[in-house]
Amino acid sequence: MNKTEILKTVKEKANIWLEGNYDQATKNAVKELLEQEDNTNLIDSFYKDLEFGTGGLRGKMGPGTNRMNIYTVGAATQGLANYLNKTFAGKNQISVCIGYDCRNNSKLFSDTVANIFSANGIKAYIFEDLRPTPEMSFAIRHLGCQSGVIITASHNPKEYNGYKAYWEDGSQLIPPHDKNVITEVKSVKVEEIKFEGNSDLIEVLGSEMDQLYLDTVKTLSLSPEAIKNQKDLKIVFTPLHGTTVKLVPASLKNYGFENIIHIPEQDVVDGNFPTVWSANPEEPEALKMAIDKAEAIDADLVMACDPDGDRLGISVKNDKEEWEIINGNQTALIFTYYLIKRRRELGLLTGNDYVVKTIVTTELFKEVAEKNNVQCFDAYTGFKWIADIVRKNQDKNYIGGGEESFGYMPGDFTRDKDAVSSCSIMAEIAAWAKDQDKNLFDILKEIYIEYGYSKEKMIYIVREGLEGSQEINQMMHDYRFNTPSEINGSAMVLIKDYTTRKAANPITGETTDLDFETTADVLQFYLEDGTKISVRPSGTEPKIKYYFEVREELKSLEDFYATEDRANKKIEGIVRSLKLN
Repeated sequence: MNKTEILKTVKEKANIWLEGNYDQATKNAVKELLEQEDNTNLIDSFYKDLEFGTGGLRGKMGPGTNRMNIYTVGAATQGLANYLNKTFAGKNQISVCIGYDCRNNSKLFSDTVANIFSANGIKAYIFEDLRPTPEMSFAIRHLGCQSGVIITASHNPKEYNGYKAYWEDGSQLIPPHDKNVITEVKSVKVEEIKFEGNSDLIEVLGSEMDQLYLDTVKTLSLSPEAIKNQKDLKIVFTPLHGTTVKLVPASLKNYGFENIIHIPEQDVVDGNFPTVWSANPEEPEALKMAIDKAEAIDADLVMACDPDGDRLGISVKNDKEEWEIINGNQTALIFTYYLIKRRRELGLLTGNDYVVKTIVTTELFKEVAEKNNVQCFDAYTGFKWIADIVRKNQDKNYIGGGEESFGYMPGDFTRDKDAVSSCSIMAEIAAWAKDQDKNLFDILKEIYIEYGYSKEKMIYIVREGLEGSQEINQMMHDYRFNTPSEINGSAMVLIKDYTTRKAANPITGETTDLDFETTADVLQFYLEDGTKISVRPSGTEPKIKYYFEVREELKSLEDFYATEDRANKKIEGIVRSLKLN
């Protein structure tokens, strides 16, 4: 379809909004888009409908089918309500749990969701104020709900908001439910959305649910004596203006920590994120104020959460006395190493234990597990797939699951990444390390000495709008059908394509099946020198993402920085070879 045809279709969709059952403010905003000489915003607002990706419904706020507004949120909720009423038709009372974060319009959207569910005869539990995503997941399970919704755009820029839909086990929707809900949503007409709520079917959740959640988080603790010994550990924490402003400090105190240092400016709940350009703990800039505070007071640990409280970023001092941000792969390694080691020491390993990682996460994660006789499952990107593995392995002992994008799930009482639990356990690990006159950086180096050294890096390219989407699709097509025979001077020895669920050796031509039930638009290239490269379009953002993992031999702790330097140079060579810089 050329641009003229696209514009014609877009204008037809926009005119439906001008003439349909939409409020006047929305109609005025659409009219302004139609009158703009530059059609870019109009096209981006209407060229497609928002759909569920790895993180649900997510987009910029504004009028249009490709924007977050009460009508796209309303259609998603009406479609989900229709699906729930069909799926659980014989149940006396269907119920859902609704949460929201600090973003602009999050309260409006969550109230809209509660009203629509209740208008459809579904009981809606809604939190009295903003709450972290993992607590909402916990509440679904605790209350025996059939579904749930959290209004959040996670770590996206302030212009965004989102809608994550959950199933009865507390995890985000996966096939067939996600596809079935999308089908229902697409069939919803605006006049069919039941915006007028039934207050008798809306129940507010407050501090009682908070305490239940915090007490359950505390059951994960494995080293209470270390915490008792190190209760004055200096922990600098920032919620980055988001939902963990109360619950993470409360959980740390519940564990026994008494010295939690705040960043007052970032304790202010604000969807405009005034102190950072990106409220994403993956971005070093987001931790700057916390690290500055840590330097000033000689702290032991810095921790930061994203706005909806599922991601955790940490920083510790390295052996050069410099504050260093630990990347998501390293964080997952530290969690997995500690949880397995302490369980072994305490006699809690059953012989039927397992951990889960995503396919783009470091392979060292798997080596730590398997060398300790703990099974490691691979899952697609997104914690809904980690939750799916937990769902399918109820007869086994879940230890933990994580991904490279600063997410970890230490317990299965939630079924999404959980920064409240993760902050609590990471502080415990720091206390356990300090009890041995070490810090988290020392623990990380010990992991590398024992299990091997890997270095990871993720970069992304942003391509917004229709043209950007088409460009990303073309890039994936080119990698898939014009795959290089070598990268950075190292031969390609294995290609995994998750759209076909096939692994191919380009040298021998041999192919094998990948053990996944569904497909995903992900390519992985394995090189002769041990490098793994993963490429995929983001499911929630206008990006194509590249994940690099290189391996080096680390002979001694004295060689750590030289080894790290070689690995960094190798990654730089790969980036140049792929022409990404």
